[in-house]
Amino acid sequence: MSDLVDQLREGLPEAAVVADPDVTAAYQQDMAGFCDSAPPAVVVFPRTVEEVQHVMRTATRLRVPVVPQGARTGLSGAANASAGAIALSLLRMDRILELDPVDRIAVVEPGVVNAELSRAAARHGLSYPPDPSSWESCTVGGNIGTGAGGLCCVKYGVTAEYVLGLDVVLPDGRLLRTGRRTAKGVAGYDLTRLFVGAEGTLGVVVAAVVALRPAPPPQLVLAAEFPSTDAAGAAVCAVMAAGHVPSLMELMDTTTVRAVNAMAQMGLPDSTAALLLVGFDSLDPTSDLAAVGELCREAGATEVVPAADSGESELLLEARRLALPALDRLGTTMIDDVAVPRSRLGEMLAGVARIAEEFRLTIGVCAHAGDGNTHPVVVFDADDADESARARASFDAIMALGLELGGTITGEHGVGLLKKEWLARELGPVGLEVQRQVKAVFDPLGIMNPGKLF
Repeated sequence: MSDLVDQLREGLPEAAVVADPDVTAAYQQDMAGFCDSAPPAVVVFPRTVEEVQHVMRTATRLRVPVVPQGARTGLSGAANASAGAIALSLLRMDRILELDPVDRIAVVEPGVVNAELSRAAARHGLSYPPDPSSWESCTVGGNIGTGAGGLCCVKYGVTAEYVLGLDVVLPDGRLLRTGRRTAKGVAGYDLTRLFVGAEGTLGVVVAAVVALRPAPPPQLVLAAEFPSTDAAGAAVCAVMAAGHVPSLMELMDTTTVRAVNAMAQMGLPDSTAALLLVGFDSLDPTSDLAAVGELCREAGATEVVPAADSGESELLLEARRLALPALDRLGTTMIDDVAVPRSRLGEMLAGVARIAEEFRLTIGVCAHAGDGNTHPVVVFDADDADESARARASFDAIMALGLELGGTITGEHGVGLLKKEWLARELGPVGLEVQRQVKAVFDPLGIMNPGKLF
């Protein structure tokens, strides 16, 4: 290890290379449970592209694994380190290099926090739509690595749809530029999309050109209570079939609602089986909410309450953003991320309830209902071996249910370590073989985030 540290320091400031065990232990893992990890041999904190290139050349020369890391808010173990590895923290590469209101783009380093980019865009009357629940702490580089989503995906799409171009340091230290700055462009293979969602297994993103959009009007949200998750699922289908374009459509089941109330005293209706939040940032959101409210009533809603103003709307959205932290307070949690066709959402929710009963566990569900992306959260006692085993089995049962319903094992959290065996099931042998061949082209030595994805 001393040889590794010495060679890293030849091209990095001494303070940027840390081998103190107390520090390396802190960079061992992300926020996922049930994933193996170990303290890395060293943590490096580059500030420039040239410093990242030096790290990668050193790693290639010594055949040392490299694990790129952002804020480590991920939920799949993709940022987990292994013994002997270099943890490559990109948090200090945190500059917004350019923000162009004419071309509506920003050029950012990977350590820029999502919310900071959003606030910078807002000063120019623009927005950066992808908004994961951890947007106040997660980084753009991490969002790119996992292909992150967020609450507004139903109208504005996910991270991949906003990444126009990338600067990537390859494992051998070469700098690859992909994509473009223009609104259109189809020259060559779309390598940019290949890196989005690759979880650091192909190279290190050191800069990104991202698209911005005009800032939308203030959003209004309604809350609809339902006596069953089936009825809530039917309402989602009715809204989408009628041609409405909500800016968000979020769902919380009764377990989640009660957890949020216990944590933040939000006054949400915790007797309801499902609470659906539907928002519009259109020119006439009041009329849109009225129409959707009627569809909710027809689907069986027992109460429909539109927010009076943007302040009340933000309060409802804050309740939804608190869902995962609130469930965390109930015990150790394992967060699933299964997306199904919108038309199967009701079946997915009912199936999760059956799984919770079968395995005798508390499982709360929050969901980006507008795009069918569910987040069943399994709560268990990590000190109870039997309960932990049942939690892991229930997690697998939920993923199997998602595939059975024509869905996918991950809508936005990624595969990482947590779901690698399930990726193989979803892709099939031919798909898996092709993906491995792609990795071998970029990373022939297998040093980039090894063991992740497959």
